[in-house]
Amino acid sequence: MIDLSPELVTIIMMGGVFLGVLTGYPLGFIVGALALAVGYTVFGPQVVDVIYSRIYGIMTNYIILAVPLFVFMGVMLERSGIAEKLYDALYVWFGGLRGGLAIVTVLMGTILAATVGIIAASITMLTLVALPSMMKRGYSKSIATGAITSGGCLGILIPPSIMLVLYGPMAGISVGKLFFGAFLPGFTLSALYVVYIGLRSFFQPHIAPAVPPEERKISFFKKTWMLLIALGPVAILIMSVLGVIFLGIAPPTEAAGVGAFIATVLTIVYRRFSWRVLKEVAIITMRSCGFIFLIVTMAVAFTAVFLGGGGREVMQDLIMSAPGGKWGVFAIIMLIILIMGMFIEWIGIVYIMVPIITPIAEAAGFDILWFSIMVCVNLQMAFMTPPFASGIFICRGACDPKLGISMGDIIRGVLPHVGLIIIGLVIFTRFPQIITWLPAQMIR
Repeated sequence: MIDLSPELVTIIMMGGVFLGVLTGYPLGFIVGALALAVGYTVFGPQVVDVIYSRIYGIMTNYIILAVPLFVFMGVMLERSGIAEKLYDALYVWFGGLRGGLAIVTVLMGTILAATVGIIAASITMLTLVALPSMMKRGYSKSIATGAITSGGCLGILIPPSIMLVLYGPMAGISVGKLFFGAFLPGFTLSALYVVYIGLRSFFQPHIAPAVPPEERKISFFKKTWMLLIALGPVAILIMSVLGVIFLGIAPPTEAAGVGAFIATVLTIVYRRFSWRVLKEVAIITMRSCGFIFLIVTMAVAFTAVFLGGGGREVMQDLIMSAPGGKWGVFAIIMLIILIMGMFIEWIGIVYIMVPIITPIAEAAGFDILWFSIMVCVNLQMAFMTPPFASGIFICRGACDPKLGISMGDIIRGVLPHVGLIIIGLVIFTRFPQIITWLPAQMIR
């Protein structure tokens, strides 16, 4: 063993993460290697026991079972065909507005967020369903892809969100409260996106023209019926999952099981179910969860060594010394999360940073539920800020090459939405009740 000071442990481990990410190696391998190397140096052979106890505690946490169930639910729902019917229904209602198809895309992303909860699935569905229609009608590539990416990324914030399921145990907060604390912020961001698209389309009609009247000639009764038919299954799924949590009937893990079952039933009802679909959904779920749990276990090992080596105290002293009192501390934390989100997968940020910043937030006097949702809102930007920007890469990968969409088009499209997220953070800071009101209404 070597007697490393807490300051040196902090520099080696945090610096090692950033340098390791720049090499291109997967985050799980980087943080796992750092945990073993620094841990063996500080603790000697006992590091195995330190890491094992932390990993065992997280992986046997009952709430973690909700992750594969929510992933299964989202992937199965993607195969059900609900997205196409929902888009058709919203299309006839809003297509006549300037920017109407982009607004429909954001609204559809918001609805899917409350049912799918996986941004890869949401962005892919929106790209395949909405992008060809917008390109056919002369929409700007940037405004179309910006609406798709930002609307699809709402799935990681609006419940049922895998991010919130993983965040809760790390911060010692009820996942149910996190779910309902994230609802209104998610809808607020959606509203900001819609207002931005509407205003920009009004002043620049050539970038998002209205759909010609002859393409949307349909009676009021028929389009109302289309909307009800499209929203009915979505409402059933939302009530089956989030309704039972809000009413205190079941915790998130059991609600996730119900959601997975209902998504399968809806796929059967829409005649999209087959044994081949079930096999594909199961394989995708296993691959996704394997990726998630690899990062989770390695990040937990990293955090165990970091905390054991005194890193949290060093970070706490550094952040708490920021000028400006508690709001200076808050600004520093938000800036750190923003910068990390540009380079590191969000799962790693949650499992590395949450055990560090949560006690700091408590010491500064913040409401932990409010603070946690603010961190999650901040992490929305991680999916849209290069160079990591997984949302941008998912959108680009799902685009039909014939449409000629470039990475530059998508980046130009999402940057205004990143600014809107920052505006959202300011709004939630000024009006914290947007986050705290709904969880207070939950039936215990």
